[in-house]
Amino acid sequence: MCIAIPGQLLAISGPDQLFAEVELLGTRRTVNIALVAGSVGVGDWILVHAGSAIGPIDAAEAREVLALLAQIAPEPVAH
Repeated sequence: MCIAIPGQLLAISGPDQLFAEVELLGTRRTVNIALVAGSVGVGDWILVHAGSAIGPIDAAEAREVLALLAQIAPEPVAH
């Protein structure tokens, strides 16, 4: 089973605007946003799986998912 994590888009970068700085579980990561380019902007929430944004998510739903994830894994896993 795969899981996508909600993250908030902080900045868009790259020559074609296809990468973004995203906050995921308190950590900033660069992710590929090619699949959602043009439909999301800074401040929006996106679902991230394997380093790629796979779709936008409503802010309230993102917070609900993060709260549920915190219940099953209270401490983020270090990489």
